[in-house]
Amino acid sequence: MIDTTSRRHALADRLEVAGAVRMPAWRKAVEAVPRELFLHPGVFLPAGVGLWLPVTAASTDPAEWAELAYSDESLVTQLDNQLTADQASGPVSGTPTSSSTVPQLVLEMIEELEVEDGHRVLEIGTGTGYSTALMCHRLGEDNVTTIEVDPDVAARADAALEAIGYSTWTVTGDGLLGLPRRAPYDRVIATCGVRRIPYTWVRQTRPGGIILATIGSLLTGTGLAKVTVNDDGTAEGRFVAHANFMQARSQAVTPIAGDLSSRVAYPDSERHAVSAPTDLDEPMPAFLAHLAAPTAQVLRARTDDGKALVYLFDPDRESFAELTQNGDEWVVRQGGPVALWDDIERALCGWRDAGHPGITEVRLRVTESSHTYWIGDSSTLLWQHPLY
Repeated sequence: MIDTTSRRHALADRLEVAGAVRMPAWRKAVEAVPRELFLHPGVFLPAGVGLWLPVTAASTDPAEWAELAYSDESLVTQLDNQLTADQASGPVSGTPTSSSTVPQLVLEMIEELEVEDGHRVLEIGTGTGYSTALMCHRLGEDNVTTIEVDPDVAARADAALEAIGYSTWTVTGDGLLGLPRRAPYDRVIATCGVRRIPYTWVRQTRPGGIILATIGSLLTGTGLAKVTVNDDGTAEGRFVAHANFMQARSQAVTPIAGDLSSRVAYPDSERHAVSAPTDLDEPMPAFLAHLAAPTAQVLRARTDDGKALVYLFDPDRESFAELTQNGDEWVVRQGGPVALWDDIERALCGWRDAGHPGITEVRLRVTESSHTYWIGDSSTLLWQHPLY
């Protein structure tokens, strides 16, 4: 174990220069909390396409481990809901299911919460516990409640928190349900992605309280929403940034696989696409695609002769769209009760007509029965998603 005080101060300096740390209290928290303790037993580093290299604290030179811990990177700490770095002897394949988020995003979100002394915070997704520790330093351990769905992840986070002196409320459970017995909260922050803000969070937050969460799907697009709870039990606000987090496990989508061509064998219509699906490679169009088709999945493939293929599947609404590249144009075939690409194109065209507004122009209202999103006063940039 080496002294990482200087590295913590250097990290605080970088975060302050980047604008991620604005309040002195949060700078003090960054300087006080040793991030390296929240990475045990180790991390996985990218090692080529689909592969991850395990790096453990026990087998790494302390100076190298400290350098890794204070890098400006997100560090994967678990694969496939179970595998940790100490359980792997060499490069492995897998899907990241827990991580320590890049410090800049952690602090940007915490600053966005606008916490004040005495505030009670509910954190959804404990993860490594690093952000939990920062909030404990700022608010006191009894004012922070954190929920983690994975028992092993929760146990490691709790051990790290205890090691630096924080006996906070670390709970294992489904964070989408909140924790009523500790409510009401002044602030709610989610470090996992959700399809929409659960109304349970609104119900458990005081009027005037703030909820911060990433809404969307990694298969389409995501945005960081910030809403304030009203006296009438609704919540309203806007999106403040683009941000990506691993999806809440109870809402994680298993990508459609198998013979995709058989799923699109019987379209109802075929036409030239007005918008190319490559537009969805950009953050804002991808997020608009989520608003227009919130339960759709986007998959990319190629035909036997090398032409680009993009599929949209919406099993909930028994609908599909297939887009095939034909030179500089795309042909779209659609089937089912919902014309998925029509809905997405309508959103993209309305967005272009409005002058390409950014994510911060998207407003959001949450009620007990629906989520409503809108940009300006355009009817083509208005979406209402029923909760049931």
